[in-house]
Amino acid sequence: MAQSEQEILEGLAEIVNEETGLDTASVEMDKSFTEDLDIDSLSMMTIVVNAEEKFGVRIPDSEVKNLKTVRDAVTFISSAQG
Repeated sequence: MAQSEQEILEGLAEIVNEETGLDTASVEMDKSFTEDLDIDSLSMMTIVVNAEEKFGVRIPDSEVKNLKTVRDAVTFISSAQG
């Protein structure tokens, strides 16, 4: 069953927290991974792999560069689950 965007956001926040130590509350829809959350490309790849496992989706490398904000990632995961 597809998860709601809120559930995906919460799950993604947990993954970001595990990888970077950032507070889950700081992972908000309109935050940029690189500019607001200061996530580098190596951490981003780990987050992507963990998100694929957690949400049961495939995020192609070609798509990762398009996931600039948390909302981009949540929207992609949501549509990939559907």
